[in-house]
Amino acid sequence: MHRFVLHNEEIRDASDKLLAPGQVGLLSGWGVFSTIRVVDGVLFAFERHWARMRKDAAALRVPLPPDPERVRRKLLELVEANLALDATLRVVVVRNTGGMWEGPGIGRASDLIALTSATNDWGSGVRLCYTPHARYAAGEFAGAKILSWAMNLTWLEVAQTRGFDETILLNERGDVAECTSANIFAAEGNRVWTPPVSSGCLPGVTRELLLHEIHVPGYTIEEQALAPADLERAGEVFITSTTRSLLPVAEIEGRAIPQSGGACAALRTAFAAYVDAYVARSVDHGREAPVVRL
Repeated sequence: MHRFVLHNEEIRDASDKLLAPGQVGLLSGWGVFSTIRVVDGVLFAFERHWARMRKDAAALRVPLPPDPERVRRKLLELVEANLALDATLRVVVVRNTGGMWEGPGIGRASDLIALTSATNDWGSGVRLCYTPHARYAAGEFAGAKILSWAMNLTWLEVAQTRGFDETILLNERGDVAECTSANIFAAEGNRVWTPPVSSGCLPGVTRELLLHEIHVPGYTIEEQALAPADLERAGEVFITSTTRSLLPVAEIEGRAIPQSGGACAALRTAFAAYVDAYVARSVDHGREAPVVRL
């Protein structure tokens, strides 16, 4: 991560002591977060990320700052402080109160914390394995992006120990839900499918844009329950996330995925054009990045 962080209204050095054990959300993972791509100093799809955070925060009773535009401007100040015009930004809202371990004198219902980092190079494709019974699709908080992320990190670490890059999380029915930090798509020719939210996946911003905003002539994208066998016999499989865009899957549990169609490439090109247009509109509407002082 970069040198400076945003803590509520202040840009602070990441080494500053800003948090306290009595902030309940720090001890129990009681909070929400999102990961945002910074492109040419613009917070790509910020309004979509904030809308999802607001929905998840309401479900978890986490107080969010009331003014998203003020939050956006503060996040841009962090981008400026870290000279992070093309980067990855993580924004977190931690609940501070509630329960027997609430500390004295906290004073705030929640804390907003944000940090930036260089963008990962994910390579040209990924190798996946399976993790069974990793998502409970019928659960009340299925699909919420919450701070209790240790299980995802553990499953990812186990997969990487086995020589894979990521893992496909299966739900209680054995259907495909998602990866630990990415949605998954399968394609056959010009038809593309991704698991519905009812399968237990998180509604990623890139996934939502592909489903509802990005249209490539000749291609259809639909939600459909997918079994592991559906992925293994597909002509193409790819994953999506804020940091990865669209990334082809090379193999699943040692089985090569042929990548025999052009769906991933066509949609990735269209998605890149959408990002460019979003950044251009932001600049035209005066929502451009702050001037970076060198």
